[in-house]
Amino acid sequence: MHGHASAPRRPCRRAAEGAGETIAIGESATGGLISAALLAVPGASAYFLGGGVVYTRAARSTLLGVPVAALKAAAPASEEMAALLAQAAQERLGATWGLGEAGAAGPTGNSYGHAAGHGVLAVAGPASRSLTIETGDSDRVANMRVFSARLLTLLVECLEAAPQK
Repeated sequence: MHGHASAPRRPCRRAAEGAGETIAIGESATGGLISAALLAVPGASAYFLGGGVVYTRAARSTLLGVPVAALKAAAPASEEMAALLAQAAQERLGATWGLGEAGAAGPTGNSYGHAAGHGVLAVAGPASRSLTIETGDSDRVANMRVFSARLLTLLVECLEAAPQK
């Protein structure tokens, strides 16, 4: 994630130095870029518990422990799905914060009717939020970077909104 590695420094520093908070992730269309950005910060072992690239329903069920019924109930590439992934990562690893992401990076849309550049992002924790973004771009790598950067920004917003310990 050239040019984006500094984005998580602020939330990671707070998690690592301040409150002993931890982060886990379930990411899909970003292919591990969010985890890589979090791990690029020195001292990441103090806050990053782990996660996975959960690109398929089978991975979401097996790696994050999301019940198949819950996966079938949540619309694919929806804020509900992103929140489900965030909550599952948080619970599975016992983290303070869970991050979830899904979408259609491109160059074409997905089989569910979402255009390339459609991303859904969520943070689960003391302050939880989700959002949908539409980049309007078919560039796969560019969308992966945008989705990653925006989820890290959403994490910062949640960290700032959370009650201070």
